[in-house]
Amino acid sequence: MSVIALANQKGGVAKTTSTLSLGAAWAEMGDRVLLVDCDPQAALTYSMGVDPEDLDVSLHDVLVGRAGIADVLWEAHGCHIAPATIDLAGSEVFLLTKTGREFVLGRALTKVAEAYDVVIIDCPPSLGILTINALTAADEVIIPLQCESLSQRGMSHLLETIEDVRQFTNPQLSIRGVIATMFDPRTKHTREILSNVTDSYGLKVLEPPVRKSIRFAEAPAAGETIFQRAPSVPGADAYRQIARELRDWAPEPAPPPAAGAEGAGTSEPRNDPPEAVRSPTEAGPAHEASAATPDMPQPPPERSVGVRTIPIDTEPL
Repeated sequence: MSVIALANQKGGVAKTTSTLSLGAAWAEMGDRVLLVDCDPQAALTYSMGVDPEDLDVSLHDVLVGRAGIADVLWEAHGCHIAPATIDLAGSEVFLLTKTGREFVLGRALTKVAEAYDVVIIDCPPSLGILTINALTAADEVIIPLQCESLSQRGMSHLLETIEDVRQFTNPQLSIRGVIATMFDPRTKHTREILSNVTDSYGLKVLEPPVRKSIRFAEAPAAGETIFQRAPSVPGADAYRQIARELRDWAPEPAPPPAAGAEGAGTSEPRNDPPEAVRSPTEAGPAHEASAATPDMPQPPPERSVGVRTIPIDTEPL
């Protein structure tokens, strides 16, 4: 299982759009994908067609120890999602009082490690404990960056946070690159910002840039991905190309941890791998629960949103 966090403390840079689009693209390729909504605003949850107001349990219950992650999952667009609600804002307050708070999400994900090929975490627009949890659980981080000066301005703070995580909680974390979002090739300012990312920070820009389109704003209202809403727009093709590049990439070794950073890392004992992803039979009369195939090389079959999917039997964290 590969874990990828999409992080940028600035809001409105298409973190959620990138998370959903990459997840849907990988699901199209046959990967088993889990999306994790770490943002109390629950934009990813809403974009998947799940109403946060109707949820009894969410990622908040996982982080405070009331449920296992397998108990909160829903399915849409060939992916599973660990949804968020506004209650997730209270998780930060709860975790601040706990020892080992940076590792809570990572420990929860180990419970479902064998059920998925890739986990994508949508981080909140902050550098608080939820983002630290996501970076600690991740193998690599991708930075969505709107091509404008205000979006680039906070890049150094994000990179400092990533370096702190490498030193103290996850020495294996690597930066995969930057996704240039809302790109307008007609403006000189946009091109300069994109060039400066490489020159100033030495970060790779994942190609091609994602061009601005109103279709990205329309898709969440319908609970659709960009591939369903407007598969022919350049931005949809860009996300598919980026997903293929990321899928074929073999990560380079991360830099060694700084001296004195003892106990760093996220190594935790894992349960025996489950044999299959299963669907519950108690989903309700309005929906049909289709059985999953053991060790399936493709994502679960598409079903209507609202069918809760519990992929494996686990005990709560």
